[in-house]
Amino acid sequence: MAEVLVVVEHSGGEVKKVTLEMLTLARELGTPAAVVLGGPGVAAPLLDRLGEYGAAKVYAGESADLDGYLVAPKAAVLADLVRQGQPAAVLLGSTQEGKEIAGRLAVKLDNGLLADVSALDGQGVATQTVFAGSTIVKSQVTRGLPLATVRPNSLSPVPAPATAEVVPLEVAVDDTAKLARVVERKVEPKGARPELTEASVVISGGRGVGNADNFKLVEELADLLGGAVGASRAAVDSGFYPHQFQVGQTGKTVSPQLYVALGISGAIQHRAGMQTSKTIVAVNKDAEAPIFELADFGVVGDLFKVVPQAAEEIRKRK
Repeated sequence: MAEVLVVVEHSGGEVKKVTLEMLTLARELGTPAAVVLGGPGVAAPLLDRLGEYGAAKVYAGESADLDGYLVAPKAAVLADLVRQGQPAAVLLGSTQEGKEIAGRLAVKLDNGLLADVSALDGQGVATQTVFAGSTIVKSQVTRGLPLATVRPNSLSPVPAPATAEVVPLEVAVDDTAKLARVVERKVEPKGARPELTEASVVISGGRGVGNADNFKLVEELADLLGGAVGASRAAVDSGFYPHQFQVGQTGKTVSPQLYVALGISGAIQHRAGMQTSKTIVAVNKDAEAPIFELADFGVVGDLFKVVPQAAEEIRKRK
């Protein structure tokens, strides 16, 4: 079977969940081959995890040039690999960096690009959701190989242990790819809560929370359940919570085992970012709120009375 290249998303020596999802998807299309791009020594800490999810080969592109500049050098190295190997498909995460690399790669290869896909079949036909998740479309590139960015949390990653063969990549980057240098990096402080897009439990607050101080109620419930905190666009726009925690079409997409919506009406923009959650619980005082159409369990009531009672019951059972 032909190789399917999966461009690895990683941070701090750990493989991100979207990469495991892409490796799972790649197994349906061909033989998964992971591509690690970064500074010297970046690949070694990732090998076991990549092999656990089926990477039969790991192409390691390690160079200060890939770490010291923005994404142009990564796109150049990846383009050379595609030209040499002629893979069956190329998958990248639908993240800020993944989308930019994919766009540059499409131009370099004169290739079509499938953006934000949730599935891709053996014939290269992609499934995408548009109009805030209200419509599903099928699309296919008309020029070149299937080149796609995969929407995080589109499928559940499934292990398929393999012994990964490491293949070093020659990194030769010309000056045209070195026009934007990284001069400083600031690591965002990591709290005790799990990362929003990778959490198995997400507790989100909306406009009904009322103000920023009241979000402590949302945080308390999240901490009791070992979950992450999310927020609707209305809550973010009102200044209740930082933008990086927004769930929705213009925010992050989550697909946890449990999603609890507190004071969220359930506008289509928000639903687009959480509707694939396994179990959805909604608390809203408006019995006609659209969120109840999606919820597995709904509580019509004042969240300021319901949530403290729920928190107390959880403490009793700990």
